[in-house]
Amino acid sequence: MAKKVLLTSEGLKKLQEELDNLKTVRRKENTAALKMAKSFGDLSENSEYDEAKNEQAEIEARIVEIENMLKNAEVIDESEVATDIVSIGSKVTVKDTEDEETSEYLIVGSTEADPLKGKISDESPVGSALLGHKKGEKVSVEAPMGVIEYKIVKISK
Repeated sequence: MAKKVLLTSEGLKKLQEELDNLKTVRRKENTAALKMAKSFGDLSENSEYDEAKNEQAEIEARIVEIENMLKNAEVIDESEVATDIVSIGSKVTVKDTEDEETSEYLIVGSTEADPLKGKISDESPVGSALLGHKKGEKVSVEAPMGVIEYKIVKISK
């Protein structure tokens, strides 16, 4: 059985847009690139043709990957995200108990994770440590540089 893919409604929309772009725009561009490369003649020594074929394989693989994700998608209903306990879809503000630095994270499914934008996976060390905890609680996270202790300052949607 395929693993459920947890998505926010925003994440679902982004995947659907990417799939649409791959099928309508990127496929056409790739077909044109293949046609152009074939016109150069001998395919055995045609790097443009090889490149276009590789890109075609990448496009088709990504289409299959997204279609499988969408087939197994479970969309998180943001209206049902609790603000008293950390869950997927929660926006959590934490304070590092050692250096007092505050960080804000949105807990999302692994498909949507983007740490540079503050979106962390429920399967990541910080995300999994925060799940199920309440405001005011302290959680310890095993990190490569040692254990980090956070205090949950705020939970919102």
